Amino acid sequence: MTENSPTGGWFQGAVHVLPLRVYWEDTDGTGVVYYANYLRYAERARTDMLRLAGIEQGALLADGSLMFAVRRCEVDYFSPARLDDELEVHTRLTQVRGASLHAEQIVQRDGADLVRACVKVACLDPAGRPMRLPAFLKDSLAALPRPEQIPTNSGNATK
Repeated sequence: MTENSPTGGWFQGAVHVLPLRVYWEDTDGTGVVYYANYLRYAERARTDMLRLAGIEQGALLADGSLMFAVRRCEVDYFSPARLDDELEVHTRLTQVRGASLHAEQIVQRDGADLVRACVKVACLDPAGRPMRLPAFLKDSLAALPRPEQIPTNSGNATK
C-alpha cells in the first residue's frame, strides 16, 4: 500500500479520508454546492483511495487492461456545503465482489454528515463489458484495512 499523501488523503482504520475545500466553481451561484458536484467529490475520493492501495486507474486505462464505471449510485442529501467550507469525503469499501466494488461514501463538514452515497462500481474490459476483477486487483484491495480488522476499542484514529 502506498504511503499517505497530502493531496490524496489518508486512511483512518478502514476508512479513506480525502480533504476538500469548496470553491466558487463548485457552487450554484448562491454559494451552495451544486448537488451533482458531490458525485465529483466521491469520484475523486474513490480514485485516491485506490491510488493509495497501489491501483493506478490511468495506467490500467492506458495499457488497455480494464476500466471502472459506476453501475449504481444512491445518494442522500442531508445538509448543503457552502463556499469555502472545508470538507472530508470518507470512503469505506463495503463489498468486493467478482466484478464489482461497493463503497459507502460520506461527505462531512466538521464531523457532521452532509451527503451519503452508496456506490457500486463495475470492472469493465476495454470493450466496456463486465469482467472479473483480476487477481492483482483483488490482492491490492485485500491489503486495505477492513472494518472487521479494526479493534472497536481503539479510540480515535489519527493520520
